[in-house]
Amino acid sequence: MVNNMVNKKDLIYSTFIGLSVKIINSSQRKTIGLQGTIVDETKNTLSIETEDGKEVKIPKISSVFLFKTDYDEEVEVEGSKIAFRPHERAKKV
Repeated sequence: MVNNMVNKKDLIYSTFIGLSVKIINSSQRKTIGLQGTIVDETKNTLSIETEDGKEVKIPKISSVFLFKTDYDEEVEVEGSKIAFRPHERAKKV
């Protein structure tokens, strides 16, 4: 059986879809404090489904994220460090 669980060490090399996230800083002030589950990811954005069912696109470069891993660890990540396509991130980070 293969373990696909995301932990703190491997977070930035993994796909973020399905992880819980909170915006802790952003150039878009109205998005600070927004939290939910990541439902899609592009090179420059994360799409987050909020608790009320809305889907919001957040730019990676101008935001700081607090991810919750599958092991309930919290990891703070600057969006500029993850502004790659998910399959390219392992090579470039």
